[in-house]
Amino acid sequence: MTAPPRGPSDWIERLRSRGALLEGHFRLSSGLHSPRYVQCALLLQHPDEAAAAGAALAARLGERFAPAPDAVVSPAIGGIVLGHEVARAWGARAVWAERAGPQGELAFRRGFALAPGERVVAVEDVVTTAGSLKELVALCRASGAEVVGAGALVDRSGGRVEWEIPWAALVRLEVEQHAPESCPQCALGQPAIKPGSRPG
Repeated sequence: MTAPPRGPSDWIERLRSRGALLEGHFRLSSGLHSPRYVQCALLLQHPDEAAAAGAALAARLGERFAPAPDAVVSPAIGGIVLGHEVARAWGARAVWAERAGPQGELAFRRGFALAPGERVVAVEDVVTTAGSLKELVALCRASGAEVVGAGALVDRSGGRVEWEIPWAALVRLEVEQHAPESCPQCALGQPAIKPGSRPG
């Protein structure tokens, strides 16, 4: 297994070497547009990279709280592989939520459940506005679980997301983002593509 990298630049290089840093015109899950997109699946499809990322994120979060959580919870579909590997590093359960509610909200299915008082960490592959991850935190709390931290492989929020729980990311990217009405690529008539797992 590949040893976890020492710093953020190593993870940027890993993402780049796996073709996970894309250039184009993208419509993000947040509704914002960007000329760059991070497709973490292209990194995480390699088991050694996924295991290293999970171990590195668990180590970084582990500096912010103790003891280790009972479960790691991720939103489907992008966060499942990373969440599983973070859980493996801690010896915890790996649980995921998916968009299955009447309004497309996150819900636990497949027999997954959290026990009241269970200590959990919420993990996502990429965070832009953190909408999905914060929705997941709320779902865990509604189940009676104690959310002790949250993390991501890539934080492209530009530091705009505030957390009241311990937070960590392996990479922080400053990525240009625009509302559709002020997007320069839209103004040039360039079509935007929706590369993520959520329908656009």
